[in-house]
Amino acid sequence: MKYARLTKEQLEELHEEFIRFLATQSITGEEWKQIKETKPQVAEEEIDIFSDLVWDGVLEKAEYLENLAPQQLFLFKIDASEMTLIALKIMDASKDITSEEGYRWLQQNYASEAVEFYTATKTFSEDKKQDIFSLIEKGAIITKGELFRFFEKIIEA
Repeated sequence: MKYARLTKEQLEELHEEFIRFLATQSITGEEWKQIKETKPQVAEEEIDIFSDLVWDGVLEKAEYLENLAPQQLFLFKIDASEMTLIALKIMDASKDITSEEGYRWLQQNYASEAVEFYTATKTFSEDKKQDIFSLIEKGAIITKGELFRFFEKIIEA
């Protein structure tokens, strides 16, 4: 398995896609029930293959990631061969931007000396999708990039 197995909830959400996946392997619903009962290891392998296919598609389409911590915000833009990072560091340890109140504080004070900005660019390794997945495993979520573009304009100004 290259990435991670989908959760039970994710598999339930992708039920129709999983049925189509099994059909591409000429596995009927009845055969799937039998495989689960008599060859659970084969069933697990099929779920792992499907999970990797789903992750592969999701990672291929990812354009922006965000990772929010109590005193830091990491914003990533995914390009063809590299990713760009905009990081914000909150200098006041009493502020927690993961809370509603702390996030409101950030919205009002991002231009103050209490917030430091950092930027960086990193070339992807030979496995771009694994690089992106690694960030997701560390807590990043895929977004539409509104925050990245907002802070990118501020930095460029």
